Amino acid sequence: MNQINCCVPCLFGLEALVAQELKNIGAENVQPENGRVFFTGSRETVIDANLWLRTGQRVEIVLGRFPARTFDELFEGVRALPWEQWIPEDGRFPVKGHALNSKLHSIPDCQKIVKKAIVRRLERHYKREIFLEDGALYSVRFSILKDQAVLMLDTSGQALHKRGYRPGTQPAPIRETLGAALCMLARPYPDTQLYDPFCGSGTLLIEGAMLARNMAPGLTRGFMAEHWESFPRALWMERRKAAREAAKPDVPFRGFGFDIDPKMTAIALENAKHAGVADCLSFGVRDVKDFTLDTPRGMVVTNPPYGERLLDQTQARELYKVMGKVFEKRPGWRYYVIAPEKDFERLFGRPADKRRKLYNGTLECNYFQYFKAERAK
Repeated sequence: MNQINCCVPCLFGLEALVAQELKNIGAENVQPENGRVFFTGSRETVIDANLWLRTGQRVEIVLGRFPARTFDELFEGVRALPWEQWIPEDGRFPVKGHALNSKLHSIPDCQKIVKKAIVRRLERHYKREIFLEDGALYSVRFSILKDQAVLMLDTSGQALHKRGYRPGTQPAPIRETLGAALCMLARPYPDTQLYDPFCGSGTLLIEGAMLARNMAPGLTRGFMAEHWESFPRALWMERRKAAREAAKPDVPFRGFGFDIDPKMTAIALENAKHAGVADCLSFGVRDVKDFTLDTPRGMVVTNPPYGERLLDQTQARELYKVMGKVFEKRPGWRYYVIAPEKDFERLFGRPADKRRKLYNGTLECNYFQYFKAERAK
């Protein structure tokens, strides 16, 4: 098990970013596919992927890939995999998964077949028929796409967008993984002044600050594989120490967030404190129509409210017109806006220098990028 085959599911449109992140931590054989990226690496690579990935959803160990057009093929394919190399005798191994464009489409039936096949494999290895499953958790995941099955073990537990700085009950219009992606695509300088005039709970600014300071997003949370015998505790401690030492808290990054709701700016400040970046972020109550370009150079990265968040699409379209007026085309300033409105550029008043299709959850959006007015650094 020197080299481990792995997979990172991600939002559609973020595959290239996830692939680059994996290469940055030393992953090998990085292969992006639709909605996921495969790679190989050591145990250290798997741990680093959990600690460092900003745009991936979770890190999964791939046990095998095989055709599964019938339940018999699924059963035999699962039973042939080396589950005993990972799951101990007392391990808990619930099964979850999904199927798309495949002959096998009943998820409950597939779950039962996968579970039964794993049990049969472990029965033969451990020489027993009953498993109490009262030990560490080994979450089994399967994906059946176009009659091809992929069987995996989840090493992350909670999805990687749950960094730990935002309470679980707190609503957010954008996940941390997508927020980080928007900041990464904007390519901020270390001394960037980042603005979000619709900051909400502060996700974009917090992710931007963590990116600028090279802070590992998973450093303050736990992971499922921390409780596995195959991933020694000492190894996790070593990689966490290396991640802490890699942070650059002294970079001159500054972030400024505004919202018309004072409750949201208060929440954003609390989240920034939990994330450890409150010292470089400021939040205030301000309407976007009052946004001004107070510095020689700056970057706006924002997710303006629309549709369900405003309850009136007409208001959203009017908002884009206001943004086009206050986000002036000026040397030294760049603007990055994610929006589902296909007519955004006309409403904003000028075509984007670049646009990229992204998904905010299941909502298809475009990331409109305005940067050509910037003077060379």
